[in-house]
Amino acid sequence: MIDSPEKELARTYIEEYLRSRGHTLQSICKLPEGEARQLWIDVSLYVSNRLAEMSAKSRLVHEIEGSTIQM
Repeated sequence: MIDSPEKELARTYIEEYLRSRGHTLQSICKLPEGEARQLWIDVSLYVSNRLAEMSAKSRLVHEIEGSTIQM
């Protein structure tokens, strides 16, 4: 099964965030439950913000490409 580009991008952002905090997907399993839960909350917020940013940039590019320059 092929993942969608959005899923791949989200996975990349998850790994990026975890790396920036000194963790991996595997290392989270070794954390105390409360700490792991908070890290997942932080990851979720980070990924949501990054995906929203990419979506906004994509819409802007499509709007720019769709507009005609009038002189």
